[in-house]
Amino acid sequence: MSGKRSKLWIYIDILKAVSKGTQKPTRIMYRTNLSWKPLMSALDSLVEQGLIDRKENGTRTTYEITEKGRNVLKYFKEAMELIEIR
Repeated sequence: MSGKRSKLWIYIDILKAVSKGTQKPTRIMYRTNLSWKPLMSALDSLVEQGLIDRKENGTRTTYEITEKGRNVLKYFKEAMELIEIR
């Protein structure tokens, strides 16, 4: 598989990174191989959908996955196990 990632794959990559304990936006950016603007757009969308929570402590912003986000990852993993991609 090569080429550009779809929004779905980007969102899944972000959810995976956050679920593994990556909380700071810069670390999420490095782990998911995204530039800043697309990352922030995706994070905003995930927060609006209730898949991750944004925590602000002074000037520091961190992100945590929600139960809904964990369920999405679980269902996505199960679906990928059923599909054979060549």
